[in-house]
Amino acid sequence: MPSPFPGMDLYLEYPAFWSSFHTRFMVAIADAIEPQLGEQYYVEVESRTYQSDDSDNEVLVGIPDGIVFAGKSESSPSEERSADSASVATQLRPEKVSLPMPLEVKEHYLEVREMGTDQVITVIELLSPVNKRNGEGRDAYEKKRRSILGSATHLVELDLLRGAKPMPMRGQQTVSDYRIVVSRRSQRPTADLYRCTIRERLPSFPIPLKAIDTEPIVLLQEVFNQVYDRARYAHRIDYRQPLPPPKLSPEDQQWVDDLLAPVRSQ
Repeated sequence: MPSPFPGMDLYLEYPAFWSSFHTRFMVAIADAIEPQLGEQYYVEVESRTYQSDDSDNEVLVGIPDGIVFAGKSESSPSEERSADSASVATQLRPEKVSLPMPLEVKEHYLEVREMGTDQVITVIELLSPVNKRNGEGRDAYEKKRRSILGSATHLVELDLLRGAKPMPMRGQQTVSDYRIVVSRRSQRPTADLYRCTIRERLPSFPIPLKAIDTEPIVLLQEVFNQVYDRARYAHRIDYRQPLPPPKLSPEDQQWVDDLLAPVRSQ
């Protein structure tokens, strides 16, 4: 069963889904690229880990629900009433509080490498919330991004998250919900921007290689549809729930409500 959205499914930005979607999507992109590559290339799935804490659920999109909601009070109603009455005079019992816990946030990216030499020809990134929000994750990613842009390696950067601050770029003429940047080493600082809104299909884009070789084309909407189907998101997502942040414009919210009305009525 396909997603009710024509392109990216906004509900996949919820913490319960994003981390596994990120991993599945990157592997699916690698699988889509591999058959189009000549024998001189291969695709490797790499990973990196950030240290963070659970003090901000929106930053930690991708942390399993058991951790995200671990801060909920486990006190019984009688304990809460006792605490309320005791606060009028002297506090007889300590309050239950939760401290930010150190957590590891892992995310995956792709490298197209040259066979034999293992030289990295192209890096493919799918941004996570930890990359886009201020903090260690964004600092680390921006440092890596600058390093790639200053090297002989191509960069493909997918931003399928509506929230937080996009990566720096100049010259974008139209505001968009999603952005795909293809930066060829021979054309820098100029790069190609593929963009779309929540109402549009995800765009297709090329994977740059060495100048003499044919570039694979990623049919991103097809890849997304396959991942959505294999992960059975149609049966796992409750479309009656409100959308994850950020808040949509009134026009887009009405469009979403009309789009989901048949699903919500089932």
